[in-house]
Amino acid sequence: MINKSFFFGGNMAKDYAKKFYNSQAWVDVRNSYYTEKFGICERCGMSGEIVHHKIYINPTNINDVNITLNKNNLELLCRTCHNLEHEGTSSTRKGIVFNANGDIVEIGDSYET
Repeated sequence: MINKSFFFGGNMAKDYAKKFYNSQAWVDVRNSYYTEKFGICERCGMSGEIVHHKIYINPTNINDVNITLNKNNLELLCRTCHNLEHEGTSSTRKGIVFNANGDIVEIGDSYET
């Protein structure tokens, strides 16, 4: 059984997003994405806990399924990587980043983000 609070952040959802995060459409996409990623954080390889939206959900895009339910906009993260994401800190060591393919590259190398 998948722990809902891992994906949902418990009661952390903003008021405008609570209905979405409780919707069957989100639950189905979230659970499917978690399974496709084998429950592994896509950044560090630890146990994934939160299905994160790369383009953050906000009041103007909450009803846009291309943002909210599109698997290309999702990333499975552990709690540490998710917290680092929202604190604006890189989840990698200084001087390296993840490229669009998920490969680690040194800053200064030619890469697409």
